[in-house]
Amino acid sequence: MTVAMRPSPSACPACSAAPAAEALAQAAAPQDVNIVLSLPSIHCATCISGVERTLTATPGVKGARVNLTLKRAQIDAAPDVTADDMVRILQGAGFEAHELDATALRATQTDKAGRDLLMRLAVAGFAAMNVMLLSVAVWSGADGPTRDMFHWISAAIALPTVAFSAQPFFKHAWTALRAGRLNMDVPISLAIALAVVTSVWETSLSGEHAYFDAALTLTFFLLAGRYLDHRTRAAARSAAEELAALEVPRVARITQDGEEQVALSALVVGDLIRVRPGGRMPVDGEITDGHSELDRSLLTGETRPVYAGPGQIVSAGEVNLTGPLTIRASAVGRDTSLHRMADLVAIAESGRSRYTSLADKAAKLYAPGVHILSALAFVGWYLYTFDLRTALNIAAAVLIITCPCALGLAVPAVTTAASGRLFRKGLLVKDATALERLAQVDTVVFDKTGTLTAGTPEVTNLGDHSRRDLGIAFALAEGSSHPLSQSLVKAIGALDVKPEQVTNITEVPGHGAQGEWQGKTVQLGRASWVGGGESHETCAWLRVGEGEAAPFRFADQIRDGAEALVSKLQSDGYEVLLMSGDTTPAVEAFADRLGIRKWIAEALPEDKAARVNDLTTGGAHVLMVGDGLNDTAALAGAHVSISPASALDAARVASDVVLLGNSLEPIADALGTAKTAIRRIRQNFTIATWYNIIAVPLAVAGLCSPLIAALAMSSSSITVSLNALRLK
Repeated sequence: MTVAMRPSPSACPACSAAPAAEALAQAAAPQDVNIVLSLPSIHCATCISGVERTLTATPGVKGARVNLTLKRAQIDAAPDVTADDMVRILQGAGFEAHELDATALRATQTDKAGRDLLMRLAVAGFAAMNVMLLSVAVWSGADGPTRDMFHWISAAIALPTVAFSAQPFFKHAWTALRAGRLNMDVPISLAIALAVVTSVWETSLSGEHAYFDAALTLTFFLLAGRYLDHRTRAAARSAAEELAALEVPRVARITQDGEEQVALSALVVGDLIRVRPGGRMPVDGEITDGHSELDRSLLTGETRPVYAGPGQIVSAGEVNLTGPLTIRASAVGRDTSLHRMADLVAIAESGRSRYTSLADKAAKLYAPGVHILSALAFVGWYLYTFDLRTALNIAAAVLIITCPCALGLAVPAVTTAASGRLFRKGLLVKDATALERLAQVDTVVFDKTGTLTAGTPEVTNLGDHSRRDLGIAFALAEGSSHPLSQSLVKAIGALDVKPEQVTNITEVPGHGAQGEWQGKTVQLGRASWVGGGESHETCAWLRVGEGEAAPFRFADQIRDGAEALVSKLQSDGYEVLLMSGDTTPAVEAFADRLGIRKWIAEALPEDKAARVNDLTTGGAHVLMVGDGLNDTAALAGAHVSISPASALDAARVASDVVLLGNSLEPIADALGTAKTAIRRIRQNFTIATWYNIIAVPLAVAGLCSPLIAALAMSSSSITVSLNALRLK
């Protein structure tokens, strides 16, 4: 046989080689980099557009996307663009930014489990509607071959649908049985499987009744409850992984040949590392060269920047503010203080996971009861009729009509409705059992810096200074990234004061800024450098020429709603405690301002976690409200926890609830809503119990047809859902 071949043009060797050469060139070319930044201070759509506009206007940046929920920016850039460049540019535009290690964020990838549940739910709903339509003909009186045909069509739809959509129940039931225990999925799986098997058997014997519609409706309602339950916890991620992601993935190591960029994992104890202003400490170590100031607020809660010079010990996670530092590493990798904090968080999280939800408690009683009841119905009817077919049908009816559809919806329906209400109030509930635990709270523990305060210092004595001094201070502070300088610029600018003509301005790392004004040296900075006096308050001192230094005093700015919240909690009988890593005078003064009688100062992360654990051991149900890295272990170890949206990722992830707005007042509403939600859940359990008390005797007596079983099951589920919606 001759095969006709299509003629093809002959290819020249150069043309054939060109694609291969191009592919090799592309492979050899440097690849674009993907940079992930944490943006803890963004809170609205304007922030998103501002960050994206700033990034995309930067040479070398090919694309930038900001996720407001995660408070992260994903940047696609040319190989020569570094994360430090992006952080510096964003901070210059007024946005706080920290580099994250993208490889440590695997837990935040696409929600495949949610998509899977939603797909199974859609298939079950579509199949249930079609089988219900076919069942209408049977219920209307179709008989003989017509009825059998509709039953076989229903079987053709139901069998593959159940095999696909009910997989989550079958898998979880099998896992429980292999472990020698019962859970809610065991009676669910048995009911679905028995309904399908008896329906196929009845159809093959040309029986009058089949349970295909009941099996599919049951699968649909239970998948709806499972999906609602999944959505309430979809935002939860591992706080320990977030803490690890805060580590700087690359560092500047100093060698005999100069500086080189190396991976953090390549460092060893004794290496010299350069940390530039604005950079986060990658290791624990000792400063060997350089002067600067350190921001420890996220680690210790201290609001006042700390002077840093040779011989001082630094910890991973602290932020270098004003001058370059050379650090000799004393602990790297898993031995750093940041990793020890991550381990502390992981231990605290495992302790909280031992909480048993209301649904799980109900399942422990419900599952064995349903099985025993169905088995007794089967045995009783078989001994009464000696008809295996009748006994099996009645046992299936008992399982279907008692199947925990209402119980499966009782908790997720309420938590979803309550979560929606709180979201509109500015609270994002992340954990499925958070509302249950929130309703049990009797003690509230607050962090200070960034939680009860706005996180920025506020100038309290501008009126003590002349407009001339304000203008000089304005000019000196304008070029500094120091938190006190930025606060001073904002406050003086609001008074419509213009900066004086100060020349030769230089920033002296670790001390302050100085310049020349009308032939005089002017300085703004630390008391020991400028010649200021002693003060327990946070101060920046201004000195003009040989004159006496005058202080600008700073106080923590109280967060909106903090005073009203504390007053409300104490009047409602809650025990309120303030825990902070800040100094004793600062914490005492702040506690007096808010009327908090119990407070703890200079608390390390381990101290906060231990105090929360002591309260819990003593029988208290603790709500922890915090925002910093030093709070993560306490947040994870508390009975329930809340962090503001301005908190660092690690703190927000360790929390059960995130406060989306700036005001703290919605926390009081959350406590009230949680108590209402628990009442609704208990009402739903009562509805489900009475439903079973009425329906079970009918099923055991053999008076429940598939139609009655399906309608009764659906009506109980709808009643429970409507009761949950009353929360809205």
